[in-house]
This record gives sequence, C-alpha cells and structure tokens, in this order.
Amino acid sequence: MAYRVGVLGAGPGVSALHLPTLDRLPDLFRVVHIADGGSGRAEALARRAGARWSTGTAELLADPEVDVVAICSPPERHAEQILDAVAAGARTILCEKPLALTHDEADAVVDACRDAGVALVVGTNHLFDPAWGRARHHIAAEQAPVRAISITVSLPPNGRYHDVVTESLPGAVPARPAPDWRDAGFSAAVVRQLVLGLGVHDLPLLRDLAPRLDRVVFARPLAPIGYCIGFIAGDVLLRLSAVMLPAGADALWRLTVATGRDLVDVEFPPAFVHDGSARARVRHVDGRVSEYPPLPDDGYVAEWRVVAALAGGVEAVEYDEMLADAHYAIDLADAAALAVREGMTR
Repeated sequence: MAYRVGVLGAGPGVSALHLPTLDRLPDLFRVVHIADGGSGRAEALARRAGARWSTGTAELLADPEVDVVAICSPPERHAEQILDAVAAGARTILCEKPLALTHDEADAVVDACRDAGVALVVGTNHLFDPAWGRARHHIAAEQAPVRAISITVSLPPNGRYHDVVTESLPGAVPARPAPDWRDAGFSAAVVRQLVLGLGVHDLPLLRDLAPRLDRVVFARPLAPIGYCIGFIAGDVLLRLSAVMLPAGADALWRLTVATGRDLVDVEFPPAFVHDGSARARVRHVDGRVSEYPPLPDDGYVAEWRVVAALAGGVEAVEYDEMLADAHYAIDLADAAALAVREGMTR
C-alpha cells in the first residue's frame, strides 16, 4: 500500500529534500496534495509530483485522499499546524524539526497527538541516519564513559537565516540595513533561532549521550551568521559551532564523540545530494581505525520508512522521547540566548 501524502509547505526543503526522497519510495508513498502559505510555489511543485495544490492549510487538511500530513512550513507554524491537523482528523503526521519553539507548545502538541492516537514523527534526519545507529551501537558496546562531544558545521548560506541578519551580497541592492551585532537582544534572538533551526539536527543525538543539561558556559554569535556554544551535561563537555559563509569551503557537518577509549567521528553529507548515509570512523585507543562505509539510505529515507511503519501500526509512537527531545532543545536554546545576552551586557 502506498500512503498518500499531503505536504504543508513548498519551500526549498520540500523541493530539494522531501519530494526527491518520496520519489525513491514509490511503493510506500505518493504525494497527492501540496499547499503553500501564499508564496505561489505549491503549483509548480505539485505539477512536478502530479498532485493537487492549494494555499493555506484548510483545503489540504480536509482532503479525504491525504493519509499522511507532512508539515514542512517555517518553524513558527509547526505547533499550530500539528494541532490543526489533529483537529481535522489526521492519523499520521511528519513534522519537520523543530517540533515546537516553546515548552508549552511542545506539551500541547504531544498531548494532542497522544490523546487522539495520532502517529507523530519529528524529522530529525540525523537521528535516523544509519551511520548514527552504527556509531551509537559502538559507543554502547564499548561501555566506556563519554567524556566530550563536539559538533562542527560549516555551510553555504541558508535564506531563512541570511536574509534576516546579513547584508545582500556585493552587487545586489541591500534589502535591509546590516545587523547590529552589538545589540545583545538581537544577537541572543539569532542564536536561539539557530539552535532551534540548525543545531536541532543533532540535539536528540546529544540527549541520548548526555541527557542532563546542567549549564551553558559560553555562547557567542558568529558573523556573518552562526554560533559557538559550550555547555556541560553531567560529566560531559560539549561544544557546538556552526557558521554559514557566502563563499567558503565545501559543506562540513561533523559530530565527534570522545569516550574513555575511542574517538568516534560521524560526518554527515549535504542532505540535498541524496548520496547515502553519513560516514562513521572510530579511532581506537591502540591506534587502529575502523571505517563504516555509507549505506544506501540517508536519514531522510530512513525517517520516511519510520512514517510508513507507524502508519501501518508496525511500530509504536515514541511520544515521551519526542517530547524530551523538544524540551532539551528549547532548554539549550533559551540558556544559550541568556548567555549571549548576559555576556554582552556585563
């Protein structure tokens, strides 16, 4: 059975990530409806998929042919649209990360889905990546304590963030004044947004290894757009750094876990290349290096397979885990924003 998918959102993530992924799973899914928020982009994407299109949420949520609702709208719409989908009778929902932007929102959407028996998946694709499963299995099997974790991200510009906080590129007409990074409130808000929009890719992985978030030691914005954050979770030291550069090296997304015995590296490829899973490498204490080559499925394919399994009743919905992941991300985003504000106003 191929489940019929309705997509709320028609941005670059839908075009470059979800539609190509669903094209790879024709036995499981068929896109039947795409809705935008008024941009007009849904029509072109729907024609490409052989689907219907609309504007807003009401028509798609009332569509009797939609089995699975995919929420791929801007983050500030996620909680509202989950609640609307549940109220409209949706039975299966994939929501892009983050699940919610506040603790109250996270509680409300998970409670609503749990009470209605709605299958909910949050699209944290790195969590579903097979390479992370291999790395996590190795760390658990070694039974050595995790000492430190670092995540290093270098990416090309992302319009969702760059258009808000940077000047236009040379030769273009500036759309708005350059940001004032001396403004503590502005800098704190940007860092919070980036944690919940970019850092959230990896926060469920971090919570798995270091679940107790104790204290943010430092947090700073990085120009032109990025952050550097250090925090303590139990006995684990963690450092997150990310930067988006208008012209820089190839994209890099690397997670490194130092245990009492090994150094475990997981390097995630750019999602839009659809070139299989991440690559995992273990540097053992005796000098040996173990390589785990990429597998055919990337995290997006894997997360959609989970959607199919939940829609078919093959797996149970992990409501508590999703809620704990959401609270962890919001706690870190709030604490990092506070650290930025306090560091700039001392």
